[in-house]
Amino acid sequence: MKLYSLKSAPNPRRVRIFLAEKRAAVEVQEFDMDTRGHHEPAFLARNSLGQLPVLETDDGEFISESVAICRYFEELMPEPPLFGRSAHERVMVEMWNRRMEHELLLPVIDVFVHTHEFWVGRRPQVPSYGDLRRLQVVERMRWLDGELRDREFIGIDRYNIADITAQVALMTARGALKLPIPEDHKNLSRWWSAVTKRPSARA
Repeated sequence: MKLYSLKSAPNPRRVRIFLAEKRAAVEVQEFDMDTRGHHEPAFLARNSLGQLPVLETDDGEFISESVAICRYFEELMPEPPLFGRSAHERVMVEMWNRRMEHELLLPVIDVFVHTHEFWVGRRPQVPSYGDLRRLQVVERMRWLDGELRDREFIGIDRYNIADITAQVALMTARGALKLPIPEDHKNLSRWWSAVTKRPSARA
């Protein structure tokens, strides 16, 4: 198998962290935004949207979308279970992963795309929209701090894909947006310290 990835992007990082937790040895081919190899015809044959990550399976199939790739490996390698063990856990993980995507990761990406100088001339920018989404990121960090008051991890009592999604969102907020977790968010800071100490965080 081969994973086509983009080192600095949150969704490819989400898959790499997932694979590191599974201890899955997968060949990785990195792309970059400057050469834009993922928009060349050869890559568009693998994913017509020209987006990363993409997994090429051993039988020559191509799987796009980060969560779909993670689910594929969950089926191949059930341990450790990162989507939950029981029906109840799987439902809770699904719910919380969706929340982390829509309430945290997507707003962070929108702030980056619409306000960061990197995207000037690359994508149409609406700075006022980016500013609104920045407020949402700040509000959702406060909300998540409250949700973690009596929890070690997000949704269930073990590290799971919802944690990974929140982790890459906050990594991007901290790095690209200079928007770290506020010091008074004690529960979120405790969670952040725990997840970023995991060996997979360096994937």
